[in-house]
Amino acid sequence: MPHITLVRHGQANTEARDEESYDKLSDLGHQQARWLGGHFSQTSDQFHRVYTGTMRRHIETAEGIGAPFTPVRDARLNEIAYFDLSQLMEEQHGLQIPTEREGFVEHLPRVLQAWQEGRIEGAPESFQQFHGRVSDVMEEIAAGDGRALVVTSGGLIGMVLRQTLDLDVGGWAKMCLAIMNTSVHRWQMVLGQPLLVQFNNVAHLEAPERHFAQTHL
Repeated sequence: MPHITLVRHGQANTEARDEESYDKLSDLGHQQARWLGGHFSQTSDQFHRVYTGTMRRHIETAEGIGAPFTPVRDARLNEIAYFDLSQLMEEQHGLQIPTEREGFVEHLPRVLQAWQEGRIEGAPESFQQFHGRVSDVMEEIAAGDGRALVVTSGGLIGMVLRQTLDLDVGGWAKMCLAIMNTSVHRWQMVLGQPLLVQFNNVAHLEAPERHFAQTHL
């Protein structure tokens, strides 16, 4: 039975305010990836195929995990350009960019709703383009042989969840906000349909001395 494991990258540069500066792991992000790789080894979790986006934080996370195969790098697994969308929303609609995680509870769904409705002029990618590329790449991965490991970003994992569970924008945003760094999400394909069998697993960070590493940003 085809089996797909999606992993969000480790903690990135939390001080960044643009796409380029954000795209590298923090020291903690590297450690989270190593801990996840150790967990996979301890549980004998084996993969036959590995994929990443082309972003630095995806590649560094896969390297930290110690992926058993050279990953296939596919730009369709890259994240939404959220910094760019947020800046455009502020310029065009006066929506200020939050400085704390709590602020994104209201900010994220408003940005995603405007993006979906085509109300953000000059967006680097349309909502329809993002939706289509995620659907296409997941279908291709699902059609392959053996268990697949995919290292990507929270917004993309959220879109896969949306497509699997038929979520509206509000549900999609709530899923994205919940997704932790190096969290594990699993799907099984049954009669050609993806079934979610695991969400936001961070067993590698459950020991008391690692609780500090359960990060969202």
